[in-house]
Amino acid sequence: MKWILIALLSLPMMAMAGPKVLIDVRTAGEFEKAHLEGAANLPVDKISEQIGMLGLSTSDEILLYCRSGRRADIAKNKLEFLGYTKVRNLGGIDDARAALAKK
Repeated sequence: MKWILIALLSLPMMAMAGPKVLIDVRTAGEFEKAHLEGAANLPVDKISEQIGMLGLSTSDEILLYCRSGRRADIAKNKLEFLGYTKVRNLGGIDDARAALAKK
């Protein structure tokens, strides 16, 4: 249940950043140990049911990461199936951190 609170508390930060949202698709336990600042936690096995709570448009940019990139790829496919058109797999948490530092 903590990840829901964290995700909801992250909404104002995501709204300020514009239509770009960072989502950690690892488990709540992994997220609690470490995550990227501003990331919402929607575990890959729940992402289809919980993506709506973020209030996103299907054209908003969604950036996904996990531990290695495998779960982020599964989540990307699920979101694209639901109609989201700007979904990127940033790979593992370290890859995502590096990619975001470049921006």
